[in-house]
Amino acid sequence: MKLKIGLVAALLLGGAATAVYAADRLEPTRVSALLKTRLPKTQVSAIDCDKVAGLCEVVAGKTLFYVDGTARYLIVGRVYDMESRQDLTAAKLLEMNPDMLLGGAAKAGLEEESETPVPQMAAAGPSGRAAPAPAAAQKVDLSKLPATGAIVWGNPSGTPVTIFTDLHCGFCRALANELEQMNVRVIERPISTLGTRDLSNRVYCAKDKPRALRAAYAGAEVAPASCDTSGLDANENFARSHGFSGTPVLVRSDGTVLEGYRPRAVLDTWLKGGR
Repeated sequence: MKLKIGLVAALLLGGAATAVYAADRLEPTRVSALLKTRLPKTQVSAIDCDKVAGLCEVVAGKTLFYVDGTARYLIVGRVYDMESRQDLTAAKLLEMNPDMLLGGAAKAGLEEESETPVPQMAAAGPSGRAAPAPAAAQKVDLSKLPATGAIVWGNPSGTPVTIFTDLHCGFCRALANELEQMNVRVIERPISTLGTRDLSNRVYCAKDKPRALRAAYAGAEVAPASCDTSGLDANENFARSHGFSGTPVLVRSDGTVLEGYRPRAVLDTWLKGGR
């Protein structure tokens, strides 16, 4: 008798838990209907209410934003997963457009909804076009970085240049291609702005780091490997402390910073001390 009562109680509790979960779960269909009422000019192409608890990720054309379950509160900006250390917004934008490069912030907003006071946030164009330059050049002290965390390639006796890159960044791939044709020694320091930390770990821990780096840029599989990746942590902390929110970022031997992709002719002048 006690066993039967216990079983019934367990079933009731399980059902109650399921009911609570169902009540808390946001329904994309309902959110879509509410958005049509609140933002009639916005053509919503996809809604995902399962990725982030309490929020729905909304894709409208080339834009990305978030709303609560009532579609009353609209959020423009980035969502970070603190456990996996990933920028979920950047990862989604990369999925929407694999060739895009994120600058200081993810592109989000309501392009079609002119009556909604939502600011358009910066984003760079497709691979092969230059990212915008900073308003004024800054200098950083590279001696604050440990020797670890760097992947060194190019001409060992060439002009040194440090680059901060993301391995899913189209501009970083284009920059690497330019630098390969130049007489330079590249100190490449991967940082994860597009949710690529696991890939950075694999490349950095590979026996042949430059080869693994080229494979990653080519989109090829990089075998899992483990090692001390505290140097990559240092890269990310350094980039964050100096406001490197996009990639690539180049640093000359004198500490002068240049943000964004540049063609070879510009790089040659800049590395010789020009602007």
